[in-house]
Amino acid sequence: MKRILTPLMLLLVLALMAGCATVTAPAASDAATVRVRIGTQPWIGYGPWWIAQEQGIFAKHGIEAELVDFVTDTEVNAAFASGNMDVANVATHTALKLFANGVDLRVVLVEDASYDADAILAPSAIASIADLAGKTVAFEEGSTSDLLLNYALAEAGMSLDDIVKAPMPAADAGAALIAGQVDVAVTYEPYISEAINQNPDIQKLYTGAADPGLISDVLIASARFAQENPETMRKLMTVWDEAVAFLRANPEQGRAIISAAVGSTADELATAFDGVVFYDVAENVAGLAADGDFRAVMEDVQTVSIAIGLIDAPVDLDALIDASFLGQ
Repeated sequence: MKRILTPLMLLLVLALMAGCATVTAPAASDAATVRVRIGTQPWIGYGPWWIAQEQGIFAKHGIEAELVDFVTDTEVNAAFASGNMDVANVATHTALKLFANGVDLRVVLVEDASYDADAILAPSAIASIADLAGKTVAFEEGSTSDLLLNYALAEAGMSLDDIVKAPMPAADAGAALIAGQVDVAVTYEPYISEAINQNPDIQKLYTGAADPGLISDVLIASARFAQENPETMRKLMTVWDEAVAFLRANPEQGRAIISAAVGSTADELATAFDGVVFYDVAENVAGLAADGDFRAVMEDVQTVSIAIGLIDAPVDLDALIDASFLGQ
């Protein structure tokens, strides 16, 4: 899951789009089928989209979904900002940052929250965040790992200046820790489980549970695409809702589909799944209301983002959030 943008990232126009691996869901035979490009990453919180693809839910609702998978957060964020994606899965603070930097988007759905599936990993000799002083820490800049690390350091009265930064993709951070190339790694599932399974001395030093909702994900849509395709947007909400319902009714099968999509197994990710909460449409209707819990969480994320310098000032959440497609 993640996701902090610098202004430079917003100027990136990806020439690598043609080389991205894509998987297209079966299209409905109806001539009214609409093609939607969805930017995603190998993160279990986006799992219902893979379930929808596997179970034919997209096709059922007349959508030909192209799930475009990116390795790093910077890539998917830049692809969306440059207009190459209709909708994208991003972290909540990334949506705020993009919007603050002038990207015309709308948050249309809160997808998940991570409690234990985003973490700072360290060997047992490192017992506290204070112990990170002077240590080499691997983390992906522009990601939830970046946010979590900044938040943890700030809480301990520290900053990035107190550590030795080792920027790298979240997919590589755990491996670098195992190989002894860095002292600490910040990453998310499935890379957390992979690291701990390979080296029992590695532990979760700090997780997203420290501030519930801080590490969460939303579906963002191009404001223009949403305005021009309201029925398609409503169908996407229904697709997500049915996929979440499938996962809740068939957890073993649903987890197997998601695990395969992120390149792991359900057994390896059992703990990770237990640390992630998925939200359906009804929960979004209540949560995104003016006095809803999701609004409160977004305000908290915004407060933290300002405190650690990710954005300069609050954004207009009423302008950012569009719950009109939820259909309830």
